[in-house]
Amino acid sequence: MRRILFYIYRVLLIPHIVLYLFSANKETINKDLDRWCAAKSIKGSKINSLLYLLCHSNDFRTIFYFRIKSPIKHILKLYCKGEQNFTIDVNTKLGGGILTGHPYCTILNAESIGENFYVNHLVTIGEINGKKPSIGNNVSIYTGAIVIGNIVIGDNAKIGAGAVVVKNVPANTTVVGNPGRILTNKKH
Repeated sequence: MRRILFYIYRVLLIPHIVLYLFSANKETINKDLDRWCAAKSIKGSKINSLLYLLCHSNDFRTIFYFRIKSPIKHILKLYCKGEQNFTIDVNTKLGGGILTGHPYCTILNAESIGENFYVNHLVTIGEINGKKPSIGNNVSIYTGAIVIGNIVIGDNAKIGAGAVVVKNVPANTTVVGNPGRILTNKKH
């Protein structure tokens, strides 16, 4: 019975596939798909992988809807909702390859976020007085972290669980604590 429902749901997702195929952001969506498929050990074509993730992951749907710039997405959200408590500000420039770890109550409101970003739940990336953070490539931000203000998070940085970051973070570092302090600095 469950398998039958899955196939019925896949039919309902056909408009999503059409939007994907004609999206100006198809290349970026493909980067997201590749990262999710690698992390979740999903095999198959892009279309089958997309259908699987749209069926089984509310947070992936939220990212997908963010990438699709068509007003039709609002209709699709009526019967195929994204994660209700995962917010990506419409003005955020978000690179491809984002991966989430159940981003319940997560807010992404940055100037820009680079490629291969990982974010966990209860994370706030936000502004102070209209100034937003810029986040580099390959950055990971873990549970409960807060990154706010006109700051830069360098490439390959890791922001530990519960860290509060209000100052620039150099590349290749790990930040922990409140206030955030650099724990490691790896030389590449």
